[in-house]
Amino acid sequence: MNDLETRAAAARPGALRRAAPALLGYAAVRALGLVVLALWSEARGKSAYTLLTARWDSLWYTRVAELGYGYEVRLPNGDVHSNLAFFPLLPWLERLAAAVSPLSYADGGFVVSLLASLAAAWGIFAVADHLYGRRAGVCAVLLWAVLPVGIVQSMAYSESLFTALAAWALYAVLTGRWVTAGLLAGLAGLTRPVGLAVVAAVWAAGVAAFLRERSGSSFVGDGSAVPAGGARDGGHAGPPSGAPHTGAPDGAPPSPHAPGVRLRRVVGMLLAPLGAAGYVLWVGDRTGGGLLGYLDVQAGWRNGFDGGYAFALFVAGRFTSFPSALAGVALVVGVALVVWLYVLCVRRGQPLPLLVYAGTVTALALCASSYFGSKPRLLMPAFPLLLPLAVALARARTRLLAAGLVAVAAGSAAYGAFWLNGSGPP
Repeated sequence: MNDLETRAAAARPGALRRAAPALLGYAAVRALGLVVLALWSEARGKSAYTLLTARWDSLWYTRVAELGYGYEVRLPNGDVHSNLAFFPLLPWLERLAAAVSPLSYADGGFVVSLLASLAAAWGIFAVADHLYGRRAGVCAVLLWAVLPVGIVQSMAYSESLFTALAAWALYAVLTGRWVTAGLLAGLAGLTRPVGLAVVAAVWAAGVAAFLRERSGSSFVGDGSAVPAGGARDGGHAGPPSGAPHTGAPDGAPPSPHAPGVRLRRVVGMLLAPLGAAGYVLWVGDRTGGGLLGYLDVQAGWRNGFDGGYAFALFVAGRFTSFPSALAGVALVVGVALVVWLYVLCVRRGQPLPLLVYAGTVTALALCASSYFGSKPRLLMPAFPLLLPLAVALARARTRLLAAGLVAVAAGSAAYGAFWLNGSGPP
């Protein structure tokens, strides 16, 4: 399959109709979360809209949109919190929304996040549907929606925007649209520091494709193959093993010798790092720190990469007393679950770009040296970890599946309302 054929396949009529159950289910879960948040906040004398648009990181993003870069806060202990730590794509979109409408910057951030969350849900569906079938795609989207930290998907934060760009970039890689993948990876790199994960996924897939060409390997089937059992036509998703329907290790269509494919692949790989590299180099030039300038900015927030040492000490510290020991147990179980899901993804033969992306997001989240309470939020874009669960749930009876998801959605909505009404940032 060449690039033009994959473009035509993706643009087939009915793509939105095919994704409609997933998008409607996602919208229902998010609406439930917002209603519960509004009621909970009202009972506590707080504004739910303020919690969503004008607290914590949201304030930093809107300040960048309104005043640009250069604002910083110097703390009594000598730390410097600079708004250069926040990547520019979300503030740019907030500024654009304010320029073309009567919305404020905060309003624009909220609208961007709502639209981006729907785009992210569609992208997650597209990836899961492509690999495992429609039913698994719906389950994957609903699992992402009912995450305990799912309320962040409706906040004026950059997680939804980043996940949308990442999901569609991965879908573009899986279907052989290298230039599109590179462009989306570049935009993801302008959204969050973890944009590195999308760049790594594109490069891993590209390098794997080049290595296949050199070795002359051939694979049966391709990433756009129709799943066995009629999953793409509404049947149950995937074979019993849950293996993805892709022949190549990187999930890309196995036609590397088609005219122009190699050139598009190179172009996509070159485009992918431009967003992140451009911003990091700009920060280095602005601060005078050169290539390490952005790391210096992050150090002012006491944030860095230490291999998980600080996080391990934080978890160990929870076991010093009985009440906090319960939180320590929950943290250990949570980390073990994340690791187990990733191992399951590897064992089930998930395509290489998804493994590289999810692994990089997970490593950056768990091995950062600060903001331990935000780690669940930082893990949220790692949606490929949910795919093995989605494949398993896709085989369940519809009534049982619906009842379970409704119960989990209610719990997620309650937790999200409790979380945002707390004292610390999510």
